[in-house]
Amino acid sequence: MAYVRFENISVSYGDNQVLKNFSLSLEKNEIMCLVGPSGCGKTTLVRCLLGLTRPDEGEIYVDDKCLFSSKRRINVPAERRGIGIVFQDYAVWPHLTVKDNVAYPMRKQRMKKNEIDRRVKDVLKQVSMSEYINHLPGQLSGGQQQRVAIARALMSSDDLIVLDEPITNLDAKLRDQMLNEIRDIQRNIGTTIFYITHDQKAALHLGDQLAIMNGRGELVQIGSDEDIILRPKSRFIFEFIGVTNFIPLKLVNSEYKLDLGREMIPWPEQVPDTMAHGKPIEMGTRPNDITFDDASPIKAKVKRAVFLGSEYDYFIELGNMEIRLQQSTLDAALVGVAKEGSEVGLRFLNPHYYEAKRREA
Repeated sequence: MAYVRFENISVSYGDNQVLKNFSLSLEKNEIMCLVGPSGCGKTTLVRCLLGLTRPDEGEIYVDDKCLFSSKRRINVPAERRGIGIVFQDYAVWPHLTVKDNVAYPMRKQRMKKNEIDRRVKDVLKQVSMSEYINHLPGQLSGGQQQRVAIARALMSSDDLIVLDEPITNLDAKLRDQMLNEIRDIQRNIGTTIFYITHDQKAALHLGDQLAIMNGRGELVQIGSDEDIILRPKSRFIFEFIGVTNFIPLKLVNSEYKLDLGREMIPWPEQVPDTMAHGKPIEMGTRPNDITFDDASPIKAKVKRAVFLGSEYDYFIELGNMEIRLQQSTLDAALVGVAKEGSEVGLRFLNPHYYEAKRREA
């Protein structure tokens, strides 16, 4: 049985239905990343789990304990749910030392001082903050404050922690470092982590499983990072996770061709029979699934080349549209870097096919 279960959760604010019959399960000792655009209901779901928002309908379980049930009139108070939480702004108290910040949940439970001191030392060791035990938050970096917030969450529960956009305020290098540290903490302790974010890169970096929500608050796919990237179940998921290109295909005399505006070029790949025959469709491809190939009949012009350290990011003029192409530095060393203004041949790998979006008049 799943460790955390949301069963048919519905939440409305007046006439605004945020969640409707929403169900999701988390396994024990895993990191589940809930990913979706702003306003899709991620934070509302978290508030329901924590007991800060009361659902209209549904049930919520952690392990074998029911925290909420509309049918059975169960609603365990927030302070008795035993769930650790780390918010986006860390919420560490500036006037309290690291020790006092971390000890706060246990003091609220009126535990003995010697037990609190022992637990604080243990948890600070787990997050590599032992030497800062008497520091104030103002003496710490953003990443160190984040670790203090995680330590405090572990004091509330080392079984289940919710992280709600916890690294948004950190710079890019520190974000990657904190994601690695969150993973290390989880592996060392075995904590189940429910990570809420709109940052697809962070979710792919961290999650054992990703749950993708659309803008209507619906769960549209659950899977590993490879499932989400390589086997997206819908156009929304393909567009939402990562950079994408879409190129229209048009059926001409029983043959699909790339519709580049000024010209039509035969499409060399087989379009799946499942696509609506004869209707306008689009081929979706990711920038790293396009390669340079001089022998290809699909010709384009390099408008701009940007070196990003580990790869080159190209902006390519293909007919009347601009697409993105990414080339690793290893491939660049083997085949050369495409120069701005040069004509190149393109080959597309792992294409995805979708019905064309309706264009606004």
